Amino acid sequence: MNKFLFPFLAVVIGFVLAQITSKQKSVNTKLLLSFSGAFLLALTLFELLPEVYHHLDSKLAGVYIVSGILLQLVLELFSKGAEHGHVHVHKEDTTFPWSLFISLCLHSFLEGFAIHDHNDMVYGILIHKIPVAAIITMFLLQSEYKKIQIAGFLTVFALMTPLGTLISITSEAVAHYSQVFNAIVIGVFFHISTTILFESSDGHKFNLSKFISIILGVGIAYLI
Repeated sequence: MNKFLFPFLAVVIGFVLAQITSKQKSVNTKLLLSFSGAFLLALTLFELLPEVYHHLDSKLAGVYIVSGILLQLVLELFSKGAEHGHVHVHKEDTTFPWSLFISLCLHSFLEGFAIHDHNDMVYGILIHKIPVAAIITMFLLQSEYKKIQIAGFLTVFALMTPLGTLISITSEAVAHYSQVFNAIVIGVFFHISTTILFESSDGHKFNLSKFISIILGVGIAYLI
């Protein structure tokens, strides 16, 4: 049940976090992003990667992983990097951001394919989605979009990962290619997590708080 509940709950927590921290500095959000990036990257390495290379030819697995990286690059042409904490909403723009909405929903849908009963990726996605959902909520609330549009955006966004998990479990056709989807999702996660870690640096200066958050992310991912 957690594999369906946690990804949805992450968006709810992100929404609440946005309400609490909307007028505060973004330092805590950056640290949470760093932690989530390290946690997601470590879980991908510990959980998904060995499984994929166990079931697929090594070169073919590499091709699918690179395809996932390229797919995420294409999605970011429309989302402008919202998956790793970059959202740009113009306050005067009242047109619903369909490109952002569709790309984020597709990304979230793919995340659901990585969640299985025998792995802990649900925790990685939970931690990853909380700061992203918080940042998206902050920008949407600062926009001129209607409240029902914002509510619809966040509700569908929250449901897409559980939907991806449901389809991956119930569809025989999808289950047959589960390791291919896993490899593609690995590429997506690699791109997102490394981008978060690189972009959260401050002019390439050593940041002790960021370093500690990364170590904690990797350490906790190893222990669970």
